Amino acid sequence: MIEAYHFAVPDAAIADLHARIDATRWPEAETVNDWSQGVPLAVLRDLVATWRHAYDWRAAEAWINAQGLSTTTIDGLAIRFLHVRSPRADATPLILTHGWPGSILEFRCVIEGLTNPSDTSPAFHCVIPCLPGYGLSDRPVATGWGVETIARAWGTLMARLGYTRWFAQGGDWGAAVTTQIGRLNIPGCAGIHLNMPIARPTPEDLASPSPAEQRALAALQHYQQWDSGYSTQQRTRPQTIGYALVDSPVGLAAWIYEKMWAWTDNQGRPEDALSRTAILDNLTLYWLTATGASSARLYWESFGSFAPSDITMPVACSIFPKEILPAPRKWVERHCTNLVYWNDLDTGGHFAAWEQPEVFVRELRAAFGQMR
Repeated sequence: MIEAYHFAVPDAAIADLHARIDATRWPEAETVNDWSQGVPLAVLRDLVATWRHAYDWRAAEAWINAQGLSTTTIDGLAIRFLHVRSPRADATPLILTHGWPGSILEFRCVIEGLTNPSDTSPAFHCVIPCLPGYGLSDRPVATGWGVETIARAWGTLMARLGYTRWFAQGGDWGAAVTTQIGRLNIPGCAGIHLNMPIARPTPEDLASPSPAEQRALAALQHYQQWDSGYSTQQRTRPQTIGYALVDSPVGLAAWIYEKMWAWTDNQGRPEDALSRTAILDNLTLYWLTATGASSARLYWESFGSFAPSDITMPVACSIFPKEILPAPRKWVERHCTNLVYWNDLDTGGHFAAWEQPEVFVRELRAAFGQMR
C-alpha cells in the first residue's frame, strides 16, 4: 500500500534547535589559518549564526510536502519518497538515490528539468526515496539494511508504483545502491546511471598508469590520507559518533559542513558551489529527523559494498572533476560489459545534481536516451 504522507515539524522542535545553538560551548580556534584541522571556528560560527537568526525551515518543509510525498512499508520499514510524474505520455520512470551527507534535497533543482523538458528531450517520472535511516524514512532497529537489501526494496517500490520498466541513478551511497540494482538485475530496471562508478586498479594499472589513472590514484591517496576519517569512524563505531550528531546541532553542522567544503567544486568556500540556504535545508533535515546516528550506521552495514561489481545491463557514467573516488573508464569497463555512455565533465564535484543541476539533467537525458 502506498499512501500520501505529510511532514510537519512542531514549533517546539525549532525552538529546541535554537535553544541548543544558544547553549553551545565552543572550542578554541584552530592553530592553523586554513581548513587542515577541520572547519575553522570563525567560519562555523558564521554558518551557525545564519542558521539561528536568518534561516526559515518552513520553506523547505513546504517544498517537500508539495512533491507528492508518499510512504510505503517494505520489509517492516516505512520508506518515504517523493513521486513527481511527468506530464509527458512517453516519460520513463526513474529512481534517484541520494547519499551521505546529502538527502532527497540534492535533487530539488533537477526535478523540473527531468519531468518537464521544454523540448523533445527524454522525460522522466521521478521517484526519489529517502534511504533507510536518512531523512523521513524509518530508522532500522536491527541489522540487515545494507545496500543489497535497499536495492531490492527499490525494486519493490517501483513495482508498487506500477512501473514495469524503469531506470536508476545514484552517486555516493546512491551509486552503491544503484550498482547493486545493476548487479542483481532487479526486475524492471532497464539501465543505470552513475556519477560515482565504483572500480579499482589492477597491479598492471599501478605498474604503468596512464595520465587519467595517475590523477585518479592521486585523488584516492588524498582521500585515504586526509579525507576518510569520517568513514572510518562511521563504519567502525557509528553509535559513538551518533551521540554527538543527534545531541549537538553545532556538532552535526561541523560534521556535515566540512564535506560541503571538501567534496564540492569550489574556490575555497562551500557556498561557492551550493547556496547557504541549500546547505542549511539539508543540515536541518538531518537535525529535525535525528538521523545523525542512523545514517552513519549504513557505513557499518555496507562499507565493504564499495567494491567493483560485474554488471551486464546497460550502464552510463558521468564523471565530474572533483569526484572524491574517481574511477577512469578503463577500470569501469572491466566490470560493466555494456557501458553505453561515458562523459568527462569540466566542472562539478561529488554532489552532481546539487552542484550542477542543468549539466546533470543534460547528462541523464543523453545517457538514458541511449537506453530507450
